[in-house]
Amino acid sequence: MFIATLLASPARADLDRAAVEALRDAWAGSDVRWLNPGIAAEFPLPLLPDNRWEVWEGYQEMGFDLVVQPSEGRRKKMLLADMDSTMIRQECIDELADMAGVGPRVAAITARAMNGELDFEGALIERVGLLKGLPESVIGDVLEKRITFTPGGRELIATMKANGGYAALVSGGFTAFTEAVAAALGFDEHRANTLLAEDGQLTGDVARPILGREAKIAALKEISARLDLAHAEVMAVGDGANDLGMLGLAGAGVALHAKPVVAAQCDIRINHGDLTALLYIQGYAVEDFAA
Repeated sequence: MFIATLLASPARADLDRAAVEALRDAWAGSDVRWLNPGIAAEFPLPLLPDNRWEVWEGYQEMGFDLVVQPSEGRRKKMLLADMDSTMIRQECIDELADMAGVGPRVAAITARAMNGELDFEGALIERVGLLKGLPESVIGDVLEKRITFTPGGRELIATMKANGGYAALVSGGFTAFTEAVAAALGFDEHRANTLLAEDGQLTGDVARPILGREAKIAALKEISARLDLAHAEVMAVGDGANDLGMLGLAGAGVALHAKPVVAAQCDIRINHGDLTALLYIQGYAVEDFAA
């Protein structure tokens, strides 16, 4: 059996009964279950539809996300999440670069690296080098004034943990940010790169080894093994090319507002919903959300 889930942006909450029932009827699905009126609904299917991606494109044009997945095992026991442009709305290195007066140059490199056009490690070293001499205190300023959380993150983590889950933040960014974000959102652990500083100023370098695509895969393997979980029991979420390894290895790999090259390689693509979409596709209704 399979489950089809339709999702609207919580800001619009415009998912109507007609849109859901039309798809249910076309795909010979069973009874519709509303997970949150106007935002999320699901129904079971006997078979995986041959035309799901054509239908997905049509619903994308309507402003809705569509996810089809096996019904068995969809509620996961571990969340492995990227940070920049995933759990938070910004790219931390771009914000630091803006404070250093090299914002556009660094942002352009970031965009190419996240789209898979550049080697992640080389791109990170180049960008960090442009931060040399920036006061270390700027990190606190960026955290306080520029970083905002993606809606639904607290609910996602709290609800999965309330149901016995584990949450890990794994970023190609920096520990100075993951530490604060992990604490604020309730992650159980975090991993990232370490910016190097001397005498209160950034040196323009980062500690080795650099955490990139392979390190995120390693984190999934190491943490799931420690918790005695199968990879199928893990949900991973990210947006950039360096996330593709962990997205492919996890039982559910979610491309969240991802770069086109990333989304194209993932079966679960959330372009309109927020992080609560990751709860709805696991079968949680809004009344199941933890505070």
